[in-house]
Amino acid sequence: MSHLQTPHPHSSHTHAGDPQTSDGQHPGNQAPETPEGGDPIDAGLRRILKRETRSSRAGIAVLAAVLVIAACVYALLESALRAIGQPPWLIDPQTAAERLIALPEGISPLLLGSLGGVVAMVGLIFFLNAVLPGRKSRHLLQDPRAGVVVDDEVIASALARAARAAANVTQEQVMVVVSQRQVLVNVRPTSGVPVHEERILAAVENELQKMAPSPMPAVRVNVATSGVIGA
Repeated sequence: MSHLQTPHPHSSHTHAGDPQTSDGQHPGNQAPETPEGGDPIDAGLRRILKRETRSSRAGIAVLAAVLVIAACVYALLESALRAIGQPPWLIDPQTAAERLIALPEGISPLLLGSLGGVVAMVGLIFFLNAVLPGRKSRHLLQDPRAGVVVDDEVIASALARAARAAANVTQEQVMVVVSQRQVLVNVRPTSGVPVHEERILAAVENELQKMAPSPMPAVRVNVATSGVIGA
């Protein structure tokens, strides 16, 4: 868990001779403005929190660069072999260009469709990684003076304790999965002991409201139909 503290504004004292504005405030001692929504977290801390909760694009960018470099090196190799009159390593560049122009002749429709699907899938993966905001498995906790970043595993552990207490089961009988928008609570009851799903849901939601993660995920409880034998 990360705890990022913001600096506190310096307090200022009012003197009897200081002029006042129409709303009773002193011009030199007005409260510092906050961003929209009344959030006192400054812009610098916002950038830090964004960096802590968003995943890096470095891996996918390196992969794209390696693929482009490999394609360029191969094209350069084939061009150099053709320039010095040597046989091509895999395929002659001119022959490859002629086959591309002649498509779909010379290739079965099934193979052509499969290759097109693979190329489209790879392109879609790179496109989505470029335009969609990647997120780490973390949530922000509300705090008026600091930015608090918590791993989803920590939130899941706290919610699992609340669910165990409400269901009166052991640690092995509860599994909680936390994602950005949903909390999934899986409970295996003890054989012969009834479990109230509403009580578990209320306990987990109450614990979640105390933590106040952002974004606030929805809670869903699944109670298994088969129970475990109690010790």
